[in-house]
This record gives sequence, C-alpha cells and structure tokens, in this order.
Amino acid sequence: MTRTYPQHRTNPFDPPPEFADVRADEPLSRLTYPDGHLGWMVTTHALAKAVLAEPRFSSRLDVRRSVVRRPKVADIAVGGPARPGFFIGMDPPEHTRYRKLLTGQFTVRRMNQLVPRIEQIVREHLDAMAHAGPPAELVHDFALPVPSLVICELLGVPYADREEFQRDSAIMLRLDATDEEASAAVRSLLTYLGELVRRKQAEPGEDLLSGLIAGGELTEDELATIAFLLLVAGHETTANMLALGTFVLLQRPGQAAALRAGSVPVEGVVEELLRYLTIIHQGLVRTAVEDVELAGQLIRAGESVAVALPAANRDPDRFEDPDSLDLARDAGGHLGFGHGVHQCLGQQLARIEMRLAYAELFRRFPGLRLAVAPEEVPLRTDMGIYGVHRLPVSW
Repeated sequence: MTRTYPQHRTNPFDPPPEFADVRADEPLSRLTYPDGHLGWMVTTHALAKAVLAEPRFSSRLDVRRSVVRRPKVADIAVGGPARPGFFIGMDPPEHTRYRKLLTGQFTVRRMNQLVPRIEQIVREHLDAMAHAGPPAELVHDFALPVPSLVICELLGVPYADREEFQRDSAIMLRLDATDEEASAAVRSLLTYLGELVRRKQAEPGEDLLSGLIAGGELTEDELATIAFLLLVAGHETTANMLALGTFVLLQRPGQAAALRAGSVPVEGVVEELLRYLTIIHQGLVRTAVEDVELAGQLIRAGESVAVALPAANRDPDRFEDPDSLDLARDAGGHLGFGHGVHQCLGQQLARIEMRLAYAELFRRFPGLRLAVAPEEVPLRTDMGIYGVHRLPVSW
C-alpha cells in the first residue's frame, strides 16, 4: 500500500491523526511524493533517529524531494547543486567545513552571554504591549519581533530593514507561492545580504557576520548565503513556537498557571512544547545514496525517505501518553531540532529565547487570554513552518 503525506489536522495542536495509524501498522511505509516518486516514510522515533544519523541518507539538494508541493526556487533549487554556503543542502565533507566555521559562533557560552540583552528585548516589547493596552496581536507585537531583533543583532543585520526580510521570508515559506514569487523573494534577500556583506567588509563590527568575514575563509557568495540561512531560520522558527506555544497554553489554563507559578521548570516547559507541537510539520527528507536496509526493508539508492517528525515526537514507545501536553514531563530526546549532523545549529539560542519569553509573558500578564474564539485563530497550514498567522489576545 502506498500513501501520500498526511496533512489534514482535526485540531490546531495535534498532527494529522493518520500518523498514529500508520505508525502502529507500518512504521516504515511506502510514500508517493508529489513528483510521482515512490519512496518511503518513517513514523517512529527510533526509525527517525536511525535515518537522520545514517550517512548513507543524503541531505543534498540535487537528490532532495518534498513531501508536499512547493514552489520551485531558481536560486536555491531542489534538483540542482546547493549554492556556495547553503550547508543544510550538503553532506560531509562540504557540510562539515561550514558547520565547523559556524559552531564556534553558537557555543552555549556565547549564547548565555546574550541572556541580559534578550531579557531586555523581551521586557521592552511587553512594556510596549502593556502601554498600548489590550487587545494585542501577539505575533506582530511580541512573538515575531523578539527573535527577529535578537538574530539581527547577533548577525549584524539592521533591524530597521525587518519589513523587507520578514516579507521575503514569508513568501519563501508559502506553499501556494508561485515559482516566480518564491524565486524573486530569494533573490531579493540574497541581494540585500550580499550588499550588507560588502559594507561589513569595508566597515566590520562586533557581530557574527563580521567575525566570519575576518576569518577570511569564505567568499562573498558564501557569506551572503550563510547569512540568509541564519536570518530566516533565526526568526521564523522561534517566532512560530512562541505564538503557537502561547496559543496551546491559553487553551490549558491549569498548565499556564503552573508555568506562571514556577511549579514546573521553564526549561522543561520549552522542551515539552517543542515535542508536542513540532512546527517542522512536514518533517525532513533524506535520500539513499546507496542501498540501505532499514527495518527489514531494502531502501534502494535514489529512493527518498520522509522523516515524519510530528509522528516521531508522538511515538508511545518513546514518550508515555504522548498525545497529552505534560509540562512536567522529561521530553529530552525529542526531535524538534532534528538529529544527527544536521541538528539545528541555533537550538541553544532558540531555547534561551523561548525560556525567557514564555516565563515573562505569563508572569507579566496573569490574565492573558484569547481575544477571539479559538477556531478564529488562523493556522499556518499553508506554510513550510507551522504556527499561527495571528494570535489576538487580551488581559
């Protein structure tokens, strides 16, 4: 039996219910991709980790497929080689070279040094919300600007230009964007970042991008592409987790109260929300570069395997009562940041941002509540990263 990738949700916070049936019946199952390719899908936690850790499964763009229809992007094309610096579309040793250059910029120590500034950014945005008074639109007023400002300051991107890069990022992630719209957005962002690199070459600062330039190992094209990846990932993922996580907590007042009272550690709250919500809702895809045996099946060279992260993070063999949000749970080992050599580079920064933002938001506004009916909150089922488009709140 072959399937297509499940996409229909019955509520905002749970993955499509078909995942549970597939995971129970056939955890390694045949999947028909939108381009007609007959490949595979894994839905258990163990198989997901096995695929993501296996070097014979490639992340290269020239062999990558998508589980849903997406616009074809001319400048960063699936089906062609990755442009210089697009390390998430490469395998070792090319990937290793870029990753080593960047790992030193994202150490736990350096991320912890950012805590006072992130605390200040969070407080300032909550002050502005309080001053303006209810209602507020949490995505626009808090969830998006906080990580955007953090990643801009870290990279050295002028925050005043946020409307431009946030617009281009949103277009790129739209599943219904035309090829022309998506390609134009990518070109616009790469052009902007290329100009920024040249300005920093002439006048370096104390930021991450200036540090990479000073290292002298990267070309202008590589620097612009790396900045592109870090800028988009650095604000889109965290912004959607902040908004969607707030939405789910507002639907569970007892759990929100536990967070507010500090009766559950905020570190654990973040990990459980990452597991439970899994905003990389279309998972990750790897392609076999040689024959690989997996779960008793032969995956032939050239066949793609979709790693269904939402299903893996709800696997009852890994997490007890996985369909319940339990803020006291030890959710360690979830795959919200991926696994293996491509595990999210900025995960420690994201964790810090979420810990500070969730804790202070619910402390500052103990009466926080939705300003609309839950079914009126627009969901990002039409985007490459799941979340909500808007979250109207009051207090």
